[in-house]
Amino acid sequence: MSYELTKGAIQTIMTGGEVVCPVLQILGSKEISSNNPSKRYRILISDGVHLNSYAMLASHLTPMLLSGELVENSVVKITNHVASIVKNADKGDKRIMVILDLEVIMHGAQVGMKIGNPVQFDPNQQSQQPIPSQPAPQASQPKPQLQQRINEPVTPKSKPAFNGYQNETIYNSPKTTKTHPIASISPYQNNWTIKVRVTSKSQVRTWSNAKGEGKLFSMDLVDESGEIRATAFKDQVDKFYDMIEEDKLYYISKCQVKMANKKFCTLNNNYELSFTSETQVIPCVEEDTAIPKLQFNFASLSTIQDAEAGSILDFIGVCKTSGDVVSLTARTTNRELKKRDITIVDRSLTAVTLTLWGNQAEEFRGDTHPVVAVKGGKVSEFGGGKSVSLLASSVLQVNPDIPEAHRLKGWFDDLTEDAKFNSVSSRSESGSGGKWYLIGEAVASKVGCGEKAEYFSTYATVMHVRQERCVYKACPTPDCQKKVIDQNTGQYKCEKCNREFDSFKYRLMLSVDIGDFSGHQWITIFQEAAEELLGVSAETVGRLQEENTSQFGDIFRNVTLQPFQFKLRAKMETYNDESRLKMSAFSVKKPDVNDRCRRLLSEIRELSGIEVR
Repeated sequence: MSYELTKGAIQTIMTGGEVVCPVLQILGSKEISSNNPSKRYRILISDGVHLNSYAMLASHLTPMLLSGELVENSVVKITNHVASIVKNADKGDKRIMVILDLEVIMHGAQVGMKIGNPVQFDPNQQSQQPIPSQPAPQASQPKPQLQQRINEPVTPKSKPAFNGYQNETIYNSPKTTKTHPIASISPYQNNWTIKVRVTSKSQVRTWSNAKGEGKLFSMDLVDESGEIRATAFKDQVDKFYDMIEEDKLYYISKCQVKMANKKFCTLNNNYELSFTSETQVIPCVEEDTAIPKLQFNFASLSTIQDAEAGSILDFIGVCKTSGDVVSLTARTTNRELKKRDITIVDRSLTAVTLTLWGNQAEEFRGDTHPVVAVKGGKVSEFGGGKSVSLLASSVLQVNPDIPEAHRLKGWFDDLTEDAKFNSVSSRSESGSGGKWYLIGEAVASKVGCGEKAEYFSTYATVMHVRQERCVYKACPTPDCQKKVIDQNTGQYKCEKCNREFDSFKYRLMLSVDIGDFSGHQWITIFQEAAEELLGVSAETVGRLQEENTSQFGDIFRNVTLQPFQFKLRAKMETYNDESRLKMSAFSVKKPDVNDRCRRLLSEIRELSGIEVR
């Protein structure tokens, strides 16, 4: 069987011409040594006439090599590529062909041989053979203008239509610039221009440390090939911040390319850009529908229940309730922060708490029940409940004009007032109790001794409740649980909020020894769960403690040796280089005897295989 390659394609591409979807043969590959954690490969390609060893696969195509889908002798159609010039003062400039996308026409095992007698392409060779009949259009002739200096005006020649990433060659006008796809950018090339859409732009943030102070802002950029984060510092903030707008198109060039810090950037790119004093940003006046707008990958709110803490998700919901703006003081910088918690719901009848910060918290209006779409929200966990907060890199859209938002708003408007939602953010009701254990079983199984917190349920008896330091005076600000300092002037200071108040609220923090026949364990129980255990409010406990009456002691004696059903969180914590297992209860209930009997009967059936009625 014969395989028709696009003869002459390599010479055309490597001398500045264009060939649409050339059919070539892969004759070998070699991993490129670099500090990049993602493997990249240099490949040897042939058009049957010439060989080209200056070709590279985009990183997202690496799995095709590793899986064996792309092997030696494979015949492929290059559906997307770009030719980039890499400058080298010692060895001279080299043109590199970066393959962005391809289709395997015939696997190498089926081809089984090298097609034709190709010779190594000589970049100094100026003559160009015409391309015989082929599946792609006739390649254009090489352009001698490419050898001119950049500051010399060049009038591009007319070229056939091209559906790849490369645009017309340009130097003085953005409309004629040869642009590179984001996917081709790496630290190994610096002469590039990208045409991108700004999908999000952060607020200006400041810093101050021993090395000095400054400011920065970041933006997320997207084109047809991928996405990348760009950050501007100090003088570049003043120069570009007001100029750059979300959802607008720009030509950007002369940035520093470096490895992405995955701690702060969740975009699907191993690199990120830093603006320098030479960076150029030129607005693109004409809209380009080929460059996508912000893309969401929405997850149902119900999936947040099982998502790991720290996960980054896209989601959409309707604002059911909106809390007030709360002022907090950052511990490390002593800066005042603004925070607002809102509750969003979706068709899964799940409710989740979403935390907004800064200007977004102050400007948000939830009284009209707007639809809220979030890209890149971070899942947090506390007391068994899950919530989501916005990061500096997150994107928040209110009432976005997308089909999902319109459908969701229509669904919410048709809801009846008695609709019930499962809150995955409620500590007392949401967090699953996980498996059921006896106290001794949980300890022997080392529940909570791994890197992550674990949850389990148990029936246990209260052996003892410590009365010392069981209640404290806390900040009256909603959502603040910090202990206040009595100023002895009728004022109480909260160091977290950095404010003084003329009142406080009592909060419970109980240390309780619980046990069963298999063992016992000290646990900590906070506010709501503690009130459920004691049967009285924190205010009552605090007042009776102040009055020093016998009723205070009766509260604890009344629950001693009483059985309860606990949902517990177990986590290994380290303090002063000493690790110990810490357990806390986020749900306490009086035991349901019928439910416990059904559970025991089920366990008997499972262990013995005997049907118990």
